[in-house]
Amino acid sequence: MAKTVEEAKKKLDDEYGQVRRKFDRIHTAFDDRLKDLEKIVKEVRDGGVVGSGANGHRRALKEYEEAKASSSG
Repeated sequence: MAKTVEEAKKKLDDEYGQVRRKFDRIHTAFDDRLKDLEKIVKEVRDGGVVGSGANGHRRALKEYEEAKASSSG
């Protein structure tokens, strides 16, 4: 236990520094996960190398709606 205010303040600052360094690890891990998520979202939206993703679905839906409107009218 600290004997003086100065010693208590130093201990408090040391503990805070330790916590801050651990938060840096959390931020780094979060940034890595966010980059992975952005990559996956882009692949889903654009389709990546093989497919057309959500854009293909949007185009197929438009064609379906047009075909449905043409056949009913």
